Amino acid sequence: MHSIQLKNINKTYSKGTNQVVVHNNFNLKIKSGEFVAIMGASGLGKSTLLHLIGGLDQATSGEIIVAGQHLEHLNESQLTQWRSENIGFIFQAHHLLPVLTAQANVELPLALTPLNKKQRQQHASTALALVNMSDRADHFPRELSGGQEQRVAIARAIVSDAKILLCDEPTGNLDRKTADEILSLLSKLNSDFGKTIVMVTHDLKASEYASRVIDLELYLQSSECKNPENAPSQQTANQQEVVS
Repeated sequence: MHSIQLKNINKTYSKGTNQVVVHNNFNLKIKSGEFVAIMGASGLGKSTLLHLIGGLDQATSGEIIVAGQHLEHLNESQLTQWRSENIGFIFQAHHLLPVLTAQANVELPLALTPLNKKQRQQHASTALALVNMSDRADHFPRELSGGQEQRVAIARAIVSDAKILLCDEPTGNLDRKTADEILSLLSKLNSDFGKTIVMVTHDLKASEYASRVIDLELYLQSSECKNPENAPSQQTANQQEVVS
């Protein structure tokens, strides 16, 4: 079953009097439970793809189907609700609110749910436990290391039991040891909890944790990109493919 489908996507934006084409007739399928790394030079539209998949941006034309929902059919209010139930975002910058504790930061996405205060606290505590941050629940971001902040950001991304995690350079600001710890955590969320993960990265080492690697520059030239019927198949958990 495909968790993510992009069909004949065109994305343009205006820059002054010019129209800039980011994606033209772009197609991609990602199966449920895949861990996909998207690589390539700056300017190819990697982050734009994450924004389209997560409903943060809209395609100029084409179909975007994520977790069974046609995103082009949703208004802004519906998209907000849909994101809160299905998508977890993990960015290079942690985007933690400095005036809130780790626990309170993780609880934030649950404000859009019908859960009461006690239930929100329980869900947040469970998410922090999964990323080994229970002992830092009452700490503020300024009291955490970069790696610990990213762990809290991951807890926030999974607290609503999102089916899909979208990661934009999640280890870009971390040293190698800490980056590997974060990547191991993402790998565990994929293998043990079945999360579908799409990660944009420039880091070859990070891409080794994925089950499929897409070199976007090569993929844009492939028949798979232009023909949705030829999208790559699911890879096994210990197999890695570079799409060319």
